[in-house]
Amino acid sequence: MKSKNLSEKILRSVKSKGFKYIQLPSVIETNHIVQRSGENFRKFIFSFTDQKGNELCLRPDLTIVSCLRYLENNFKGKEKIFYSGQAYRKSQNKKDSIIRDQIGFEIIGSKNEKIDDKEIINTSLNSLKKLKYSSGKLTLGNVEIFNLLISKLDIPKRWKLRLYRHFWREDYFNDLLKRLETNSDVDPTIVEIDKKRYLKMLKEDKSSIIAGRSIEEILSRFDNKIKDPRRASKGKNVSKIIKEFLKIKCPINKAAKELNKFFKKYHINLVVDQKYFPISNNKVSKLNVIFSTSFGRQLEYYTGMVFKIDIKSNNKIINIINGGRYDQLISDLGSKNQVSAVGAALNLNY
Repeated sequence: MKSKNLSEKILRSVKSKGFKYIQLPSVIETNHIVQRSGENFRKFIFSFTDQKGNELCLRPDLTIVSCLRYLENNFKGKEKIFYSGQAYRKSQNKKDSIIRDQIGFEIIGSKNEKIDDKEIINTSLNSLKKLKYSSGKLTLGNVEIFNLLISKLDIPKRWKLRLYRHFWREDYFNDLLKRLETNSDVDPTIVEIDKKRYLKMLKEDKSSIIAGRSIEEILSRFDNKIKDPRRASKGKNVSKIIKEFLKIKCPINKAAKELNKFFKKYHINLVVDQKYFPISNNKVSKLNVIFSTSFGRQLEYYTGMVFKIDIKSNNKIINIINGGRYDQLISDLGSKNQVSAVGAALNLNY
């Protein structure tokens, strides 16, 4: 962690923007994390069982803990909060620290979402004034624009849901696109499991009844399940559109123009304007500002604007701030209503 003096300067900087300081618990129920991020995430958390048999873990993420606080205290309306502390997460990279010192700030429950996006960006930029760096880059993405694109594509609803849900899982998302290109509607692993049974049924009397259905009906349903009724060329074309979309990268002041040119080229009924981009200048606070359609895939809970700030200090490139909008996180944690939320975290382990 950097000096306590620097940390306090940054905290004062955030407080000066009207944010209220709060304390967050270090230990939470493991299921809050696993339900959000999946069972595979267990290998990255430090979990244990208390004397009552409850499975708990050290907080691997401060944002989720902050949203749990909002939910469990039954808060209503707008809150501007900030906090500091440590997140504890294992890493596959041995060079990464398992203890991450952070300062976070969030706006929760507001109805002025685009204004709030700008405020979080501006608060992030203001906190940089306390750091020494020569140059850097602010990268912006927008998951909402990706979702709007998918909503307009000529594919079945089930495919749209898969692509929405797995955008953040880059390798699996690419596997989905391969399946889309071949119109294969089922994961190859599942197909392999059923393959022996399927081949065995092909040799049997098609009129035989199993669980109230004829073998012919079962085979027909299986064929429909693994094959989309569309022409093969349709899936390839949709996959091509998505791949081309994810290649768009440009200075922020050209983002709307480049996106609208893309939508027009592929006859997609979409138009975006400046409201999707909280910054319009290509350079702010010694940072080059770029827009990238593929950025925003590092965390599942992002739903709109996402950003990161990398700075150059002592000839090293440092990822210093990450943030974005996560309007579904509180409802995913148990709220009956969707609550808007946007925030950022500043990394002190550099």
